[in-house]
Amino acid sequence: MTEHNFPDHSEHRSCGCCDNEHDHEHHNGHDHHAHDHEHEHHHEHDHKHEHDHCHEHDHCHEHDHCHEHDHCHEHEPEARAVSKKKPRGSQRTKTYIIEGLDCANCAARIERGINNMPEIADCTITYATKQMRITANDPDALIPEITALCNRLEDNITITEKSSTKSSPDSSRDNTPEGKLFRPGMPLFTLIIGAVLFVCFEIYHTVSGGGSFPLWLILVFIAIYLFLGWRTILTAIRNISRGQIFDENFLMVVATAGAFAIGSYTEAIGVMLFYRVGEYFEDIAVERSRRQIMQAADMRPETVNLVIGESIETIPAENARIGDIILLRPGDRIPLDGTVTDGESRIDTSPVTGEPVPVKAAPGDQLISGCVNTSGLLKMRVEKVLEESMVTKILDSVENAAASKPQVDRFITRFARIYTPVVIIAAAATAILPPLLTGNAANWDYWYQWIYTALTFLVMSCPCALVLSVPLAFFCGIGSGSKKGILFKGGLAIEALARVKAVVMDKTGTVTKGTFELQEAISEQGMNIDWMLSLAASAEIDSTHPIGCSIVAAARARDLKFERPFRVNEIAGMGIEAETDEGTILCGNRKLMDRFSVDISSYRQGGFGAEVLIALNGIYIGHLIIADTIKADAADAVQRIKQYHIHTVMLTGDAEDSAKTVADTVGIKEVSARLLPHEKLSELERIRQSYGSSMFVGDGINDAPVLAGADVGAAMGSGSDAAIEAADVVFMNSSLEAVPDSIEIAKHTNAIARQNIIFALAVKILVIFLGITGIFSNMWLAVFADTGVTVLCILNSVRILLKRKNR
Repeated sequence: MTEHNFPDHSEHRSCGCCDNEHDHEHHNGHDHHAHDHEHEHHHEHDHKHEHDHCHEHDHCHEHDHCHEHDHCHEHEPEARAVSKKKPRGSQRTKTYIIEGLDCANCAARIERGINNMPEIADCTITYATKQMRITANDPDALIPEITALCNRLEDNITITEKSSTKSSPDSSRDNTPEGKLFRPGMPLFTLIIGAVLFVCFEIYHTVSGGGSFPLWLILVFIAIYLFLGWRTILTAIRNISRGQIFDENFLMVVATAGAFAIGSYTEAIGVMLFYRVGEYFEDIAVERSRRQIMQAADMRPETVNLVIGESIETIPAENARIGDIILLRPGDRIPLDGTVTDGESRIDTSPVTGEPVPVKAAPGDQLISGCVNTSGLLKMRVEKVLEESMVTKILDSVENAAASKPQVDRFITRFARIYTPVVIIAAAATAILPPLLTGNAANWDYWYQWIYTALTFLVMSCPCALVLSVPLAFFCGIGSGSKKGILFKGGLAIEALARVKAVVMDKTGTVTKGTFELQEAISEQGMNIDWMLSLAASAEIDSTHPIGCSIVAAARARDLKFERPFRVNEIAGMGIEAETDEGTILCGNRKLMDRFSVDISSYRQGGFGAEVLIALNGIYIGHLIIADTIKADAADAVQRIKQYHIHTVMLTGDAEDSAKTVADTVGIKEVSARLLPHEKLSELERIRQSYGSSMFVGDGINDAPVLAGADVGAAMGSGSDAAIEAADVVFMNSSLEAVPDSIEIAKHTNAIARQNIIFALAVKILVIFLGITGIFSNMWLAVFADTGVTVLCILNSVRILLKRKNR
């Protein structure tokens, strides 16, 4: 059985209405017009969300996480068949943690090297998450060979299997830049001591009159240079022995050694110092953004409180098994997916769904891992182990999304491979050609000017700002979405979403709640509405049909008293005749009233939805309007979508009148009704041809073909495997506001990625231009164009996490 852990939304909720012929007849018996089509639509969709709606109706509205859907397996194969993930035969994909990467450009180089191995089908290294995904016949067997290859390309690379448990915050503290503060040999300690020595001797040289440097001071400056840059120098030497000439360490050593050679001692030390400072702050910025996103996404527990008889035992979360009973105290994060067995409380689902309003939890209710128990003491039976619980799914989704690189990222990676050699060739040409071509070959000062300019080019020839800032921008976009309950399946989805010109929505479960509710009760003059509703509830008390359930639920919500009838006669295609102490109650459509010769001349049809006529002892006393309820945020969400100049369309299998009423209410421009699933796909193709790139928002199960066929497929309010497989974006809550939120995040992310590219290239081009034209050539400025720009691009990317949605 597949359990849907999130609010589930379907085209029509059947409540078991089609399990037998009796319920079929009752279904048709309520409404001769709109509801007949709704019943027909149930057949089209195979009655896709069945639950005991009439018995637990009140609870279901208060806590949408409570339903189990036993029939989901029959839908999953169809969804998986259209999944955008292609099988690789006997090959499997496994994720590892790769430590020791110095920069994003190094990660890209190692990724290329691993992909060149014949045994590897695919390798993706994500610098932002320190993860490496390997696809091969036996990834584990290849790790020693991969590790050896990595260490031929880069020093001190370690590869470990990704842990299924959450590491303790303290365990990795010393591995972060913040943990490397004032311990001898650590970066910040080295930088501070080197900077103090450099400033002191530079002040001494200036105070003593400046001019030429004495030999002893040159030796001191060389010592300070080696103290600051020894690790960079050693790395450059090792990389040269491996044939890696175009390495940032080598280029920095050549640039600063060249500065020493032409007598620019202070600039050589200053460039190395600020290069190391830039690296340090780059590490801090990357690590903080990485931790901020991963800590938000990684809600996996370390331990759980296992109930054993009358005692409580704390065990590792990965040791919990299905059927175990665990204790949840107020304030505890729910560690695993399960079912409440004892106690009542309210659950804060915002960490998972983004929904701010806590929901009620009572025995029998489903609980989703990652949510927070806010008030009462609960006992919960474990239904899924840690590896299968929602907290692990969310983390895997974020990590896998980060590994799915957008087109702009792939372009930048290819561009970086060209950029460095081009800048180095330009540097060599700048150093040699001007003195030779202008006839100043004998003028040392002229040589000095152009060699110095060429050295500035070498300083900024590493493309780290580009290679790191673009994927980090998308990673931050993925993190921002996860905090709002929006799971992007990768950078490609964010890229495509930013270009969307039309949003196509399913009706029921997307624009509406997907559950029948009493919309209006209209009685004849002098009749009490509550009394009329209680009569209808008496007739429908044993109904398993969604309309009957909604009538009973409405009566219970008003605390009305109603009795079980002595006799019930269900008439096919018409409705119910029930005998009670009040008399004979008729509850059904116009045909039922005509059959019993009830005068309904005063009845006036109005509103949208199914209308249930009620008569007592042969006298018409009023009618009820039952319909799916439009979501409270639907109109605002549609208006926000339109602010981006995006066309809105609704596709549904419902009756045209009902569909148009809903569309007009929320402001959707275009409606296509009475559509079969394959007709929705044809309509989507027409919309794409008319408006351009289109996003389809559905429930992710029956609409799997349309989700897969859209430029961007979004599963609304479903935590099922089918939804996650078929869609590009998964909205973890039932709010339609998630649609404009996702568009806003996508547009903001793409804008920041473009800003980073333009800013990084513009600064580098500007520095090159200033140097070539002789307007201004400065190695300190070149350091800013390299590491300084990288840090600024990282900080610009992190802005995505801080941005709040506009209303």
